Amino acid sequence: MNAGPVVTVLHDGVEPDAAYLRPVSQQASVRFADGAELADALPGAEALFVYDFQSTALPGAWHRADRLRWVHVGATGVDAVMFDELIDSDVLVTNTRGLFDQPIAEYVLAQILAFAKDLPESLRLQRRHQWHHRESERVAGAAALVVGTGSIGRAIARLLRAAGMRVRGLGRTARTGDPDFGTVATDLHAELPGADYVICVAPLTPQTRHLFDANAFAAMKPHARFINVGRGESVVTDDLVAALRGGALAGAALDVVDPEPLPAGHPLWDLPNVVVTPHNSGDFIGWRSEIVAAFTDNFQRWITGQPLQNVVDKKLGYVPS
Repeated sequence: MNAGPVVTVLHDGVEPDAAYLRPVSQQASVRFADGAELADALPGAEALFVYDFQSTALPGAWHRADRLRWVHVGATGVDAVMFDELIDSDVLVTNTRGLFDQPIAEYVLAQILAFAKDLPESLRLQRRHQWHHRESERVAGAAALVVGTGSIGRAIARLLRAAGMRVRGLGRTARTGDPDFGTVATDLHAELPGADYVICVAPLTPQTRHLFDANAFAAMKPHARFINVGRGESVVTDDLVAALRGGALAGAALDVVDPEPLPAGHPLWDLPNVVVTPHNSGDFIGWRSEIVAAFTDNFQRWITGQPLQNVVDKKLGYVPS
């Protein structure tokens, strides 16, 4: 038996490839558990790798975590593991910040281009074998407001600027001369009227929950589009549906929703100006092996006493920029 520390890997029913975890298993005793098995796999464990980063099993199993020192989440968002007992403990939390930045930025640009060039309507016309000339909008010169100025927000800002868009950021600290956003503001409702595209990439915290409500959508231009790649709970979904139906908002691209998964009978599925994707904006081919590689890299730092990468401020709920 390996004499090293015990590392528990929380999975979704499919364990990560053993070859990718070999740098860990060669130096530690590795236990695998799904959500139902987690409580039995935590006693004695000093590290927990949340490979199933959408699992909500940890709070219910926390009472069995008698030796836990470190939790690594295989995603950027850590809201699923941010409960009071963990926040108040000495357990260190890290995430996989940076891995999904560029893929999510590409997704955002793709949705903006699809809106501007009306690609969904082109596909509908093609299916009807109908040749119908239309004009489209320009992307260059359009104004984008990126709500959330972390690493994903910065990647989005850089890509949109490269496409010729005018980009501003919204974050916790106001500043000018930012290399990616130019200007970062703090007053959402003051910024919304000037944006053609509003992109939500904010982490889910008490401050961002239901950030986008009826008042926020009323402050936006009627021709504006809303893109959410942050968290579904940042939006009051009924208010979004009402804004789309009432013409207060021209369209929405939603990679995250509340509730999630979106129920089959939900009105968002059938609104003609809405695109819904299943929380996969950052999931490029090979992403699963990459999140394991990020964990094994941090594990090597942890076991040799080096500072860990991407340490989450548990009070804020994310890695500070």
